Amino acid sequence: MKRIFLILVALLPLICSCNSREKAFREDIEAFREEIGNVGLAVAVVKDNRIVYHENFGVADLETGAPVQDNSLFRIASISKSFSAVSILQLVEKGLVTLDTDASTLAGFPIRNPKYPDTVITLEMMLSHTSSLNDSQGYFSIDSINPETNPDCALCYNDYEPGTGYEYCNLNFNLIGTFIEKLSGERFDNYVRAHVLEPLHLYGGYCVDSLDASRFVKLYAYNSEEDRMVESTAAYEPRSEQISNYRFGYDAPLFSPTGGMKISACDLARYMMMHMGYGTSPDGVQIISEESSRSMQTPRSDDEHYGLAMCITDERIPGVTLVGHTGGAYGLRSAMFFAPDRSFGLVMMSSGTRIDESGPRNVINGTLTRLYEHFCK
Repeated sequence: MKRIFLILVALLPLICSCNSREKAFREDIEAFREEIGNVGLAVAVVKDNRIVYHENFGVADLETGAPVQDNSLFRIASISKSFSAVSILQLVEKGLVTLDTDASTLAGFPIRNPKYPDTVITLEMMLSHTSSLNDSQGYFSIDSINPETNPDCALCYNDYEPGTGYEYCNLNFNLIGTFIEKLSGERFDNYVRAHVLEPLHLYGGYCVDSLDASRFVKLYAYNSEEDRMVESTAAYEPRSEQISNYRFGYDAPLFSPTGGMKISACDLARYMMMHMGYGTSPDGVQIISEESSRSMQTPRSDDEHYGLAMCITDERIPGVTLVGHTGGAYGLRSAMFFAPDRSFGLVMMSSGTRIDESGPRNVINGTLTRLYEHFCK
């Protein structure tokens, strides 16, 4: 009994310190939320292979006032690209394809920049946004780049040679989704669930109909003319009718491999820990090899420092190099970043704000900076 008492006495300063940090962060973030008019927010902090802090703020539904909870699901937008990249890298490791594979051989129609017809556009180029593709013709359907369905498909290509320039392009990853289907024989959303989410014991997915809709955090965009937050209903729009007529290996954009993942903050943090462990989770589940994971985190473009669905940046938190990705759509802003050399990682998801400017009132940078200052510095 005396030993237990002494242990508790020894731990007391640590417990008080943790409570003090959490209290200070809550006060800081609540003031920030009020300043920018944030509707709902979920955050998580990882240190030394475990989640050391997670919390939720605000509401998941302005109409009902239901709070954001630990199991609340956000559509995380472009962070979703990393799930697509992990999935295609699994198929690379199985020997079904290589990063140098010509995208045309998988698409079933030519994917060639007409200004550089002899230059192969590879999977690596698509995963790193160096393919010379753009979103000018849309990216919600592969029809936009298919010569048989779009006579203006040449406009999908930029003026520079593939592999020599960078432009962020959602079409790249919606195409990757179709390739995953053709290579694996599984529908895109089912593949990610079976080979990435379930092995890591995560709840989430791309298909709205397969998830508990009561857990969705509604997303809001600010309407300045009406001075109010407006729900973005398209964020969780079911695609039941389109799925019933699904064309395997062509209609993967229905699930948005480029931005359609729905997941909670804590589960995204657990997924992030797999990347922090270079492909292996803290409990030893290997999703991709260390070589593949390091490849994702290696920049392919000098100015943008973009790897394979991962960005390497020191602009989010001054003086700290971070690896990860952001997301933005329908009023949502999300971020998943970790510092490989410091063993910490940060996750945030915001469902909408009245103000989201560059600088200190940017919801992503403002939240990440506060998490770092209070828990990681």
